[in-house]
Amino acid sequence: MNAQVAALRSTSVKPARVALLGTGTVGSALWSRLAGWDGSPLGERLSLVHVANSQVAISNCKGIPANTPEIFMHNRPQASSLDAVEAALDGAGPRIVIDATASDEVAEQHAAWLARGIHVVTACKLGQGTSLERWHAIQSARHAGGTYYGDSATVGAGLPLLRSLRELQTGGDRIHAIAGVLSGSLAWLCNHYDGLRPFSGFVREAREAGFTEPDPREDLSGEDVRRKLLILARAAGYPLHADAVQVDSLVPAGLAALAEQDADAALPQLDAPMRAHYAAAYKNGEKLRFIARLRGGLATIGLETLAADHPLAGGAGTDNKVAIWSDRYREQPLVIQGPGAGAAVTAAALLDDALAIHAATAGDRAVQVSTLIPKNVSMG
Repeated sequence: MNAQVAALRSTSVKPARVALLGTGTVGSALWSRLAGWDGSPLGERLSLVHVANSQVAISNCKGIPANTPEIFMHNRPQASSLDAVEAALDGAGPRIVIDATASDEVAEQHAAWLARGIHVVTACKLGQGTSLERWHAIQSARHAGGTYYGDSATVGAGLPLLRSLRELQTGGDRIHAIAGVLSGSLAWLCNHYDGLRPFSGFVREAREAGFTEPDPREDLSGEDVRRKLLILARAAGYPLHADAVQVDSLVPAGLAALAEQDADAALPQLDAPMRAHYAAAYKNGEKLRFIARLRGGLATIGLETLAADHPLAGGAGTDNKVAIWSDRYREQPLVIQGPGAGAAVTAAALLDDALAIHAATAGDRAVQVSTLIPKNVSMG
């Protein structure tokens, strides 16, 4: 493409109109990243016209200045309502909702937006990682609306997991199995627990560092991992029902039954079982890892003891590590490893998907869109 053609294209392609939902740690990191693009070619591709959290919202059809979320303090925000999103996106150019929330109410709207021609980019696992009915609704809606669904941030905070699964299948491979460490918080706990100090102390330390949810039972129960495994399984061609995943929670029944305000004092209930698991692994020179597995149509999640040289036994910090077996990777799996949590990497993955949507809708054939669920590909 010569310079004259490129110049003509640049003046004819409209920026994508973006609604950002969620201004927590991920949403704020995304907004800050956008601020760094102000005045650059990347910044010219995305126009932020609506920002909302559960309480307030701001809309500006000409674009909201890409400062930081402190803009809420210097403007007159309106009451937040999901009904306002579509109107705020009205105008020329692609329309994109970026879901940086953990809201089931927002996830319930994904299919409706897709069906009405609005692309969706999300870090929220509640869209594709809950009921099979909702997952099917999203697949049907993107076909009906001719839209893209950017979900690379839902598993592994943007690591090329979903992209790799889709590219393998596009190349004719069948996915035979997936296994991996899918929880950054549980990875940290398994990497740091030494069997000497109480496990409950490590849990509190992880919570204080922001690695777990405020109620760490949400991480220890395996529920977050279950949603991620469902997303991977469905992308790999196994449309599992949510209750098809067998989860072996680390949370004893007595601790699980307590109210949140009473849970911290009862965390020592975790200590004896974890000490026993660690001792058994240590005796055999093995390591504890919280593993999600998909073998054919069977999905399981739970604590495992792995040989020290096992592909999934390595890693450090909050790293995710996932092995994929397919037709071409039968004996030695494809292993993908990297930071599986963090606001910065998650925000970057969301914006990568938004930029890919803008490029795809602008007709840029060179753009990498394998991170997206495209409008013309069946996912089961």
